[in-house]
Amino acid sequence: MPSLQPRTRKRRVAIALKPVAIIFAAIYFLIDAVFISLIKPLGKWLSKLPIFARIDDLIRSLGPYPTFALFAVPVIVLEPIKPVGLYFIAEGNVVDGAVLIAIGEIAKITIIERIFHAGRDKLMTIPAFAWCYERVMAFRAYLETLAVWQAMLKALRAIKERGKTNIRILQGLSQVVAASSRLARRWRGR
Repeated sequence: MPSLQPRTRKRRVAIALKPVAIIFAAIYFLIDAVFISLIKPLGKWLSKLPIFARIDDLIRSLGPYPTFALFAVPVIVLEPIKPVGLYFIAEGNVVDGAVLIAIGEIAKITIIERIFHAGRDKLMTIPAFAWCYERVMAFRAYLETLAVWQAMLKALRAIKERGKTNIRILQGLSQVVAASSRLARRWRGR
C-alpha cells in the first residue's frame, strides 16, 4: 500500500494545479490571439508585395522536412521572448516587458504565419507535426469554451471598440482643426 501514496499525492497536486495551468495557458494563447488579430492585416498587406510572393514560392519548393526546419527556427528563437517579457512585467518593468512581448510576437507571428501559410500542406505530411498541430488546435478550442477565455475576449472587444471610437473622435477633431485653420487663413487674407 505505501507505493500508492506517492501516486495519490501526485494526482492530488496535478488536480490542484490544473486550473492554474489552464489559466496560464489561456493567457498565453490569448496573447497570441490578440497579436494575430492585429497582425493579420499586416500579413495580408505583406503577402501582396512581390518579395513575399517569391519567398512563398521558395517555401513551396522545399520538401516537408526543410519546410519544418524553416518553420521551427523562428519558433525556437522567438517563442521564449513571451515568458521573458512576462517576467519583466512581473518584476515591475511593465513598459520594457510589454515592448519586448509586442516586438517578439509581431516578428514571430508574421514570420511563422507566412511560413505556415506557404508550407502547410507539406508540414501536415509529417506525422508528428500533424499530431501536435491537431492537439494544439484541440486544446485551443477547449480553452475558447472556458468562461475565463470568453471574459478576456469580451474585455478585448470592448478595448478595441473604445480604440475605434477614440480614432473616430480624433479624426473628427482633426477635420475641425483643419477647417478652423482654413477659416483663419481666409480671415487673415481679408
